[in-house]
Amino acid sequence: MCESGRDSAIRLFSSPVSHVTARGAARAHDKSLHELSIAQAILDRVAVEMRRHGGARPSAVGIRLGEISGVDREALAFGFEALVKDTAWEKLLLDVDYCRRRHHCAACAREFAVLDFDTACPYCGALNTALISGDELDIAYIEVEEA
Repeated sequence: MCESGRDSAIRLFSSPVSHVTARGAARAHDKSLHELSIAQAILDRVAVEMRRHGGARPSAVGIRLGEISGVDREALAFGFEALVKDTAWEKLLLDVDYCRRRHHCAACAREFAVLDFDTACPYCGALNTALISGDELDIAYIEVEEA
């Protein structure tokens, strides 16, 4: 989990963002619109939580972003900044926790990092491995300052 170290913060919840986005459906030429729509979905979720917690002001939103999520983290950060610019949430920070791709081997029950798209188990050579991390697109937390 991402830790920002702020003293007057409250962490509210963890929530998937991917169910409200068209992750993986965007074409290459629509890439910037894809990340912009994800940034908007994150902000929409923050707005919902702020309505539930009246009097609080968001200071940061943390997300977990997987290596193979299909989301460009720089484009997402750019879209997020563009959407909050000149708004009441202009100082809202986006904290991205980048998650590397990891697999679990069914044969030897070990976990390993996937390098160069080679999903064979580096310990026993088995090909029957399963993705356990790396496709995340979740809101990890919303940090708020009480009014």
